[in-house]
Amino acid sequence: MRVVIVQPPRKYWPYTSEGDNFLLQQALPALAAPLREAGVDVHVIDCMPLHIGWRSLADELRRLDPDIVCSGENHALYASEALKFFRLCKDVVPRAKTLAGGGHFTNLAHRYCKPGTPIDAICIGEGEITIVETVKEWAKANPDLNRVDGLTWWDGEKIARSRPRRLVQNLDTIPMPAYDLMPMHLYGRSRYLFSPGGTTIHHSRGCVSKCSFCAWWTTMADRKYDENGKAQVSPRWRSKSVDRTFEEIELLYHKYGKRSYVWVDESWNIDPRFNDEFGDRMMRSGMKTKWFAFMRADCIVRDEKKGILEKLIRAGLSHILIGVERAEDDTLTELDKRFYTGGVAEQAINIFKTKYPEVFIQATFIVGTKDENHESLAKQVEMAQRLQVDFPAFHPITPVPGTPIFDQAIAEGAITEDEFDNFDWLTPVLNTKYMTRHEIGQALYEMNRKFVNPKWALKGLTSRVAYKRDMYIWFALVSGSMAIQALKDKTNPFNVGHYQQLVTPEWYET
Repeated sequence: MRVVIVQPPRKYWPYTSEGDNFLLQQALPALAAPLREAGVDVHVIDCMPLHIGWRSLADELRRLDPDIVCSGENHALYASEALKFFRLCKDVVPRAKTLAGGGHFTNLAHRYCKPGTPIDAICIGEGEITIVETVKEWAKANPDLNRVDGLTWWDGEKIARSRPRRLVQNLDTIPMPAYDLMPMHLYGRSRYLFSPGGTTIHHSRGCVSKCSFCAWWTTMADRKYDENGKAQVSPRWRSKSVDRTFEEIELLYHKYGKRSYVWVDESWNIDPRFNDEFGDRMMRSGMKTKWFAFMRADCIVRDEKKGILEKLIRAGLSHILIGVERAEDDTLTELDKRFYTGGVAEQAINIFKTKYPEVFIQATFIVGTKDENHESLAKQVEMAQRLQVDFPAFHPITPVPGTPIFDQAIAEGAITEDEFDNFDWLTPVLNTKYMTRHEIGQALYEMNRKFVNPKWALKGLTSRVAYKRDMYIWFALVSGSMAIQALKDKTNPFNVGHYQQLVTPEWYET
């Protein structure tokens, strides 16, 4: 059996550029590794760094003539391009089976498993074991997908679903990602962003919480189905051991020359024992690295008290992102983020500002919650001004599939499942009780102008910390480029109809 795993061509956000969007997609080598270990002839095509457009991709699929083609998508924003890819497969390699995966298809399997869609089956949740068993089953003369846990498909009459896949209990048992099948030299080539030589990596999966606006944790959650077929998910967090994590880091560092790491864990710092041992191990290793991580504020405060946080800084932690989200405790509670009430995010940020000022601090704020009005927006601005982080990002709440906010928006008729092109966490798609989405879009423009301005840039560009200077240079260059393009196009780059138009690469259709 020949299996081809594909990250198809996609448009990209102008505010993150090719250099950022072309970081390694962790799922590609992670899924290829167990297939190869099982003796499958597996190929990986990552179109983004290779600049493979749609016509070239069609030619490559014809050349490889696969038995099975796999692709996944976590972002609703790119759902249309994912479907375009599966339609392409049915056109150019019609005999090949198509297997979809990732958070978006996991949470909307009922939408994509029906007559007329070009997807033969969807892998629900964690994929390493499911993909191998599915390939083996499809290789049989009379395959029966009911024998494979964690699948959804159309059986010719109705949506069929096998038993939920149990999560891998010990992540150390998963094969080392097949980095040798990837164009590793093409990732992390941005001069300033996460450079030199940035790559993604993760040590943990899932989360211990279930924030109502977040779908990331649902893909790696425990999953059951009620009598109506609706998924019931419970958060789960698992981690590789420090030994296994360092085996991967040493491979990336010594074989592929990767010195900067973008940890894509939903919450990097859940376990203080891991954090403590990791810091000690990295310092003993002698490897000189810089790394970025999404961190929980309450765990930062805890680790500072335990003396662990200082080790992580000395071990290379250079850039954190904290989801502050809201200034009001009652709204945090409504969003199921109770663990951030009581000002814990502000405590965490102040620890870095006073004790570890060399670390670049990014913070996110969510606007457009159901009771949002101009007064509550002013509270978010006031808090951001008080925190004075390096980069505050204001995002409109977005009803991502798999979240309670999505279910509510569907039930109220505020959105449909037919259009996700604006689901970029930059374009407002929901009205509040007191504001239209267009008013929220204009407010976002004004809020960002208060922070990303010449005074802000000058502060960062004159920093004594090289990593901080690079980040500010990068943000300034991209912002300037967007402004220039807007002048050329005679448009507002923060257009309230669509906050930031995706950019089409020159090679996209080639």
